[in-house]
Amino acid sequence: MTLFGTDGVRGEAGKKVSAVNTMRLAMATGIYFKQFAKTNKILVGKDTRRSGYMIENALVSGLTAVGFDVIQIGPMPTPAIAFLTENMRCDAGIMISASHNPYYDNGIKFFDSEGNKLNRGEEEMIEEIFTDDEALGEAQVTGKLIGKSKRIDDVIGRYIVHIKNSFPKHLSLAGKRVVIDCANGAGYIVGPTVLQELGAEVVVVGDEPDGFNINEGCGAMHPENLAKVVLDKRADIGLALDGDADRLVVVDEKGETVDGDKLMAVLAVHLKNTGELRGDGMVATVMSNQGLEEYLLEHGITVYRSAVGDKNVVEMMQEKGVNFGGEQSGHIIFSDYAKTGDGISSALQALAYLVSTGKKASEAFNPYESYPQMLVNLPIEEKKPLESIEGLEQLMEHVEAEGMRHLFRYSGTENKIRLLLEGKNEKALETMMDECMDFFKRTLV
Repeated sequence: MTLFGTDGVRGEAGKKVSAVNTMRLAMATGIYFKQFAKTNKILVGKDTRRSGYMIENALVSGLTAVGFDVIQIGPMPTPAIAFLTENMRCDAGIMISASHNPYYDNGIKFFDSEGNKLNRGEEEMIEEIFTDDEALGEAQVTGKLIGKSKRIDDVIGRYIVHIKNSFPKHLSLAGKRVVIDCANGAGYIVGPTVLQELGAEVVVVGDEPDGFNINEGCGAMHPENLAKVVLDKRADIGLALDGDADRLVVVDEKGETVDGDKLMAVLAVHLKNTGELRGDGMVATVMSNQGLEEYLLEHGITVYRSAVGDKNVVEMMQEKGVNFGGEQSGHIIFSDYAKTGDGISSALQALAYLVSTGKKASEAFNPYESYPQMLVNLPIEEKKPLESIEGLEQLMEHVEAEGMRHLFRYSGTENKIRLLLEGKNEKALETMMDECMDFFKRTLV
């Protein structure tokens, strides 16, 4: 059974992510981590979805049933769970979130004792235990061996101190007016607090979660709303987080959304100029624009491309010995400060760059011209293996013959195929995208 997608387990709360499935998954996870246990503690955090209560209680039941003690810390960003799992010497960490998805979805992300996301091999072992009734039955403990749980509400301070330490001590945000949109999600306390403590004049939106309004018309998925506030308040910059605060989208003082690749490009060059870029390289994904690669090569920086997903970015960063990478969608990883994408940490690095240059955001974050790129998410009925689709190879050869780059992949969480085309001629790109959409509508819809 395949439970895990590109980033943990995700689906509609009450269906795929039900109380029964969650408790069973918690037991399987507990059985897996028992073999490495040192402190017998597992940390559990969540975002602001109403279904988080149901899932959290099911996780606690499953983990305590196999003998683990559980520490519940309430709404916290995903990267905070990664940090606190290691900081509090837990054997594992679990984050309840469906990231940028609507409120009716939820998900479960797992971290090992060092705050790293699980690799595919580890996920497969948990999936195998999940389906083994005998193993689940034998692992349940009785009497004094049953675990306990407790809720701790003050660990947020540890994470705030950790995040602030990533901002250069010789810089200040005094005099900067910053708008932050917290997406009514997990970063609604941490984000504004950090910015205020570093001296910024902060305008906060998306900080009134009600269990159902996470990502709804706000946050990284809807930067157009942040743009209106930036213009209205005459702010220097706007920052948008997603539901679990592991993603960052930046809006400049003109209300324009900063291209994610361009943001990574200037930050990579800045790190190199300050002597902090390890290995003279960075990791981007196959989704990133060719313009990023060409710009960084001019600055002596090598770009390595990974598969989509910040977990894949991190794995390649470790493999290539570099400390910076990310996705154009806003997951940016500074491994000196975080084990995973961290929207707030990334925001502080962007702000540090802005302050140090003295430039306006519209100038600072626009260093090159991107190649025209089109991305279409096409709803489909089933996910046939791409290699089995007749005529696809010929279509890809046709795209390449026209001088365009292509990427066709299925969504890890939805019944959609993502079609990406990139080339120098925008009109030709639109025509080719129409051809590709027609092809996939015939074969998959």
